[in-house]
Amino acid sequence: MDPDFLLLRRMRQGDEGAVETFVRKYYPAVLGYCRCHLDCPQEAEDLTQETFARFFGALDRYRHRGKAANYLYVIAGNLCKDYYRKVFPLPLDGQPEPADHPLDTLEDRLDLEAAFRALPEDLREAAVLYFLQECRQREIAKILDIGLPLVKYRIRRARELLAHHLRKEAF
Repeated sequence: MDPDFLLLRRMRQGDEGAVETFVRKYYPAVLGYCRCHLDCPQEAEDLTQETFARFFGALDRYRHRGKAANYLYVIAGNLCKDYYRKVFPLPLDGQPEPADHPLDTLEDRLDLEAAFRALPEDLREAAVLYFLQECRQREIAKILDIGLPLVKYRIRRARELLAHHLRKEAF
């Protein structure tokens, strides 16, 4: 049986330990996702906490159909978009920070961050979920509410642009 299903059931029954387990399981990934979209680490932390607050606020209405992470990414993505709409007249590029993927040098990391920032937003969204959050393509399709062929195209195109940008930075 799906471990998330059992965890959600225990949370609905008021089990505080289940809530803590759930947060520990998904908090790092959601925080990494928010950091990829926001320049300010404190804002990323705030939006991550707001993501979980909204998730728990809607827990009674939530219907588990796979991974709870997908729903968390949707909430976090919407919060990031709302943040930019409120704070900036035009969306600004986020600063990708690959969690759990240490790079050899600071220069390599800065090159990678610049390459992600150079991607168009629709490609960046799919690329962050695929390359940094390690989501499967079907999960990305659900999170972004787009078809699987479009996800495959965006990932392929993002890979091409990232490779081009990183080759250019090497010279």
